[in-house]
Amino acid sequence: MFNVEHIRQDFPILNRQVNSKPLVYLDNAATSQTPQQVIDVIVDYYSTYNANIHRGVHSLSQEATDAYEQARLKIQNHFNAKFAHEIIFTSGTTHGINLVANGFSNFLKQGDEIIVSALEHHSNIVPWQMLCERSGATLKVIPMNTEGELIMSEYDKLLSANTKLVFVNHISNALGTINPIEYIIEKAHEVGSAVLIDGAQSCPHIKPDVQALDVDFYVTSAHKMCGPTGQGMLYGKEEWLKKLPPYQGGGEMIAEVTFQKTTYADLPHKFEAGTPNICGGIAFGAAIDYMNAIGFDAISNYEHELLDYATEALSNIEGLKIYGTAKHKTSVISFNLEGIHPYDVGTILDKLGIAVRTGHHCAQPVMDFYKIPGTVRASFAFYNTKEEVDTLVNGVKKAKMMLS
Repeated sequence: MFNVEHIRQDFPILNRQVNSKPLVYLDNAATSQTPQQVIDVIVDYYSTYNANIHRGVHSLSQEATDAYEQARLKIQNHFNAKFAHEIIFTSGTTHGINLVANGFSNFLKQGDEIIVSALEHHSNIVPWQMLCERSGATLKVIPMNTEGELIMSEYDKLLSANTKLVFVNHISNALGTINPIEYIIEKAHEVGSAVLIDGAQSCPHIKPDVQALDVDFYVTSAHKMCGPTGQGMLYGKEEWLKKLPPYQGGGEMIAEVTFQKTTYADLPHKFEAGTPNICGGIAFGAAIDYMNAIGFDAISNYEHELLDYATEALSNIEGLKIYGTAKHKTSVISFNLEGIHPYDVGTILDKLGIAVRTGHHCAQPVMDFYKIPGTVRASFAFYNTKEEVDTLVNGVKKAKMMLS
């Protein structure tokens, strides 16, 4: 049985107050909260076996190395990668995207094309623009409709023999739209293009199977999945990771160094220069264990209940408009009150102890499409409750009354 009150006891921060009100945390699309089980793993690392990894013969180093590599295996199993060395530890989703974009500088030339979508986060736009500037390739965009869905018929028209890389997010951070990535991947492969999927927003809600998807690259961040900030992973098919050059040079990623020539280490170390976020990697594994213990089917079903409940309640507020009404979406609601700036609404909600996100959510092209400066975004996690949704709805009504 899914028991949200029992789950909430795992999250110490949910017991605090903000502005003398009980915290209602609805900014989960920006970062999730961390359960005590993961906090304990972090404390244990720094308290009992803090040491550098892979190069030490002493016991602490070996313990840390074992724990770090065990975390890699957990991530491999979670995403169903074929090999553990296809999992590259990164500082987060943005790092993974830039690693691939940097590597593709060697493969692209004038006349080649990259396809992204109109729903992308800035981190999924800017690196590809920079790549196009370096290589002479052209950036093309899959358009969206007013419901916040990608127009697949237009995607089909964009694909050609010149398409070398297709990049889309699995779920939109601004609207919650779940994109049809299975179709996107299949059609891209038909023209010989590689595909990178940004899973930062999907991995907290669903359990991607990278082999079943047949995706070439998949990136995500631990802090969206009850883990620490500054930690993420890039999955890449072995054949692609062997083709890509190293993103950074330094210790750990080398096989042999002389002043005449350096040879690089095998995967995954080829892409993991320097001392990594050891504790972050171990805690990422612990966070995946925690979420799997609850079960992603249970998480998804409960969050969908919250989404339906909140959508209906907010829709009953006169003058409130929801942006992003895709048939397939996750627990994100972006909205505005007519004639009121989203920042002002967010400020009132904060005074009531309600944490939401306001602005363009690093998805300015989405806001430009709707011709708005931004939205109020409430994003729900499996530890939120319908009572918290009620508090949000009452808070929005109060903001409307105060600001109208």
